[in-house]
Amino acid sequence: MQTAKPSVSIVVPAFNEESVIRQCLFAAISQSEPPAEIIVVDNKSTDRTVELVRQMQDEYPDAPLVLLSQDQAQGLIPTRNFGLDRATGEVLGRIDADSILEPDWVEHLQNAFLDPEVMAATGPVLYYDMPLRRFGLQADDRMRRFVLKLAKKQYHFLFGSNMAIRRGAWEIIRNDVCLDEEDEMHEDIDISVHLAEHALRILYLPEMISGMSARRLEDSPKDYRYYVTRFDRTYKNHKIKRRVLRVPTLIFMSVYYPAKILRRVHQARTKQIVPRGGI
Repeated sequence: MQTAKPSVSIVVPAFNEESVIRQCLFAAISQSEPPAEIIVVDNKSTDRTVELVRQMQDEYPDAPLVLLSQDQAQGLIPTRNFGLDRATGEVLGRIDADSILEPDWVEHLQNAFLDPEVMAATGPVLYYDMPLRRFGLQADDRMRRFVLKLAKKQYHFLFGSNMAIRRGAWEIIRNDVCLDEEDEMHEDIDISVHLAEHALRILYLPEMISGMSARRLEDSPKDYRYYVTRFDRTYKNHKIKRRVLRVPTLIFMSVYYPAKILRRVHQARTKQIVPRGGI
């Protein structure tokens, strides 16, 4: 008897994402295996984000596209939690509003979560608004494998733009995850640590590919550094002291200026418009 594939919900927190939300939702709708639901959680957007989501609901009436509003608190974590709490799938995908899922993303998730021991999964990303995209995907994949190997698989971190968690696992850690009201940590690493505390298995799935924007490179050096050093503040909050886990920080800091130059050249050649927004 063939085991039924688990249902997948996709949760998209959104704040002022009018420049990217349509492409994100179109990719989610166009999966080889359809998700059970695609939940956009608007967090007090002041632009056309909500209007564009409603427009897509009208354009694709058969798509399981749900629009929710989280207006009690501003920020990614309360918005993320609001969506995950209300999702009904057995597997809860979590992506950003600038994510563009590969067409087989849901299919790979369903196959991976057929293993009842898998409680969460993450994969590499492809920076779609940078040159040499496939080379960048290979580099991202190798970096994540390298960090996992260095950490001897003790620490396996999820990536917020491309992750999924079993609903039962979310229910276990839901009341433990940090609210981070000062907005100092990486919320995806925080989830990973709480999963590890309960010995819940996280799988790295190289076939689980999502595109994302490299718009973080538009940040000033000061803002970019603050973003990258969220790694250190997250580790400190959880009393994690392994020096090897500083490798991602060093890698991200070292690529800032070369990647920023490449992005500028690419924008000039393609007349690319820089997307804005984000929680």
